[in-house]
Amino acid sequence: MRFEWTLCENEAETHYHSHKKYFQLKCKNNYREQVMRSYLPYISQTAAEILNKRETLNIYTYDDEDSMWESTVFKHPATFDTLAMEPDLKKFIIEDLDSFVRRKDYFQSVGRVWKRGYLLYGPPGTGKSTLVAAIANHLRFNIYDLQLQGVRNDSQLRRILTSTTNRSILLIEDIDCSTKSSRSRDRNQDPKEDHDDDDEGGDQLDNKHSFDPGVTLSGLLNFIDGLWSSCGEERIIIFTSNYKEKLDPALLRPGRMDVHIYMGHCTPAAFKKLALTYLGIKEHALFKCVEDLIQRTVITPAEVAQHLIMKSDEPQAALGSLIEFIIMKDTEMVEKNGVKTISKRL
Repeated sequence: MRFEWTLCENEAETHYHSHKKYFQLKCKNNYREQVMRSYLPYISQTAAEILNKRETLNIYTYDDEDSMWESTVFKHPATFDTLAMEPDLKKFIIEDLDSFVRRKDYFQSVGRVWKRGYLLYGPPGTGKSTLVAAIANHLRFNIYDLQLQGVRNDSQLRRILTSTTNRSILLIEDIDCSTKSSRSRDRNQDPKEDHDDDDEGGDQLDNKHSFDPGVTLSGLLNFIDGLWSSCGEERIIIFTSNYKEKLDPALLRPGRMDVHIYMGHCTPAAFKKLALTYLGIKEHALFKCVEDLIQRTVITPAEVAQHLIMKSDEPQAALGSLIEFIIMKDTEMVEKNGVKTISKRL
């Protein structure tokens, strides 16, 4: 039994796609039934297993000049084991991701596209980008990092997004900074008049609610939740934002941003994880002092990590430096506001 595989590439027939690559299989006609019943399912299963075990991940950025995604090897070391996060939240995220990748048949049975949307929001330096890296490493998904500010219009957005691959993460960072007026709806409009073009109802947005310089919010919504969202499967879409309250409510609904994850200031549990990661210690006489200060002072995980990593071979000195920094920061806030700083937690 002889098979002939050929890699083919066609120029796009429409302006939505730049080009298309595919494999062509040739065999004798009397082998057709056996190929369809046994050989192709075997190829498909083997390909999926290879993807699941792939050692090298890539991160892609879009090159507007060449109209194509450019990749580089993704070697970020972040994992859920090293992530400084509340244990319950970390467990929830892992279970949600694992549940998503197992449920292809379920999504098909209920007539929904096999995708999942996450919003990571919170102050700068709280670990949003690190969490994205941990998710990519956990799932073994490549990352497509899309800068909306560089996309000219909805047509280009469709062309860009439909050229991404399955089993990937689409990352749109700082989406609150990508909008001209993300909350600029007419406040006199009856919210019941809002609807979109899917058959479940929702929010229709006109083109004046747009992303710099020319992508409309409705254009983005149509890809992540409309007909264009079916152009691919097993995809994670991650938005990040420093200010959730600035986002248009149409973006926040389930089916677009299914899971909202608040990335807050450092907690005692997160500090202990950082100390274990950077200093290699689980206990220290200064831990109690640091934890007490963290509970009443606004400090980010990035600030804590910065002080620990600089003196990672001297735990005593590293913790002492961190304590001095927290006290200094608390004092500055007292002088500025006249009150003790209290960390906002959800």
